[in-house]
Amino acid sequence: MQARVHRIPAAGPDDFAPIAARAAAGALRPERVVAVLGKTEGNGCVNDFSRGFATGVLKAGFASLTGLPQEEIAHRMLFVMSGGTEGGLSPHWLVFEVADDSAPPQPGRKALALGIARTRAFAAHEVGRMPQVRATATAVRAAMAEAGISDAADVHYVQVKCPLLTRARIEQAYADGHSVATEETYASMGASRGASALGVALALGEVAEEALSDRVICREHALFSRRASASAGVELLENQILVVGNSESWSGDLVVAHDLMEDAIDAAAFARALTAAGIAPGLPIAAADSGRLVAVLAKAEAARGGSIRGARHTMLDDSDIQASRHARALVGGALAAVAGTTVLFVSGGAEHQGPDGGGPVAVIARRVAASD
Repeated sequence: MQARVHRIPAAGPDDFAPIAARAAAGALRPERVVAVLGKTEGNGCVNDFSRGFATGVLKAGFASLTGLPQEEIAHRMLFVMSGGTEGGLSPHWLVFEVADDSAPPQPGRKALALGIARTRAFAAHEVGRMPQVRATATAVRAAMAEAGISDAADVHYVQVKCPLLTRARIEQAYADGHSVATEETYASMGASRGASALGVALALGEVAEEALSDRVICREHALFSRRASASAGVELLENQILVVGNSESWSGDLVVAHDLMEDAIDAAAFARALTAAGIAPGLPIAAADSGRLVAVLAKAEAARGGSIRGARHTMLDDSDIQASRHARALVGGALAAVAGTTVLFVSGGAEHQGPDGGGPVAVIARRVAASD
């Protein structure tokens, strides 16, 4: 198998045209697409319509290109929309394609590998609690198996799209005799992301199951995954998982690497991830290497302590703009200065995804050809 990744600009959440154009040119085979990650220009909050709008457009677009019904498209492909392109972040699609490769994998050389999985739909009283943690861990292990990854160390990025609680879902839970993790719809996004991230951590051996309970979710922040990226949305009820790693069972010239940002301006962690992926970091990276940088994926979070390296920040005190929107803009700017591009998949809300104020950063890059 060979993984291919297409980074495609989007003029809006309904802009399927550039994907269709690539398919018409033969550069992309729509029937082989397994996932699309999208950065959309909504607010990234509970009422962000751009996520569901984009998902509907993508399902319809791929149904048209493949001749398959939308229900089948929804079963075969994951659509993970991350709302919020604050600052200079540029809306775009990351299209993940899996092809049968006639060339055998090279012994001892690992290449980009992909696996997808879904959990069952969650009831409202399960969101942000241990049932979501355990189901996510099971799904991550299934996606690893699909990707041919047996060693958790070869997993470098796990994208989870998870549900949130609306007022209607909360009231239905009460009517059914259940409590919920939180009555605040916005807080439910964090609870769902946190439970999902801990599920990834459990699957990858980053935390022990005996350390987990409903009580620790979004409270014990020392428990986290170094490779999870969770994004919550109103457009689904289950968790959808994309595992991105390296495997000797796959071929191709793409590779993924990751590191952990300790805070929002930890460009050194990004530089280490670039180096691990075979790209020499610079300010920005050299023009010769910029074409090899296929995707940058990162989490952003406003530090709960109210400071970054001893300097006070006001992200958590702004009543006009939600803190995760500030954080996306800040992290996006820090990474763009190194990457030399603002086409970055920076997702806000990093509960249990890295340390307080920091988060994972992953790089997908093309190897230098042997003749180069």
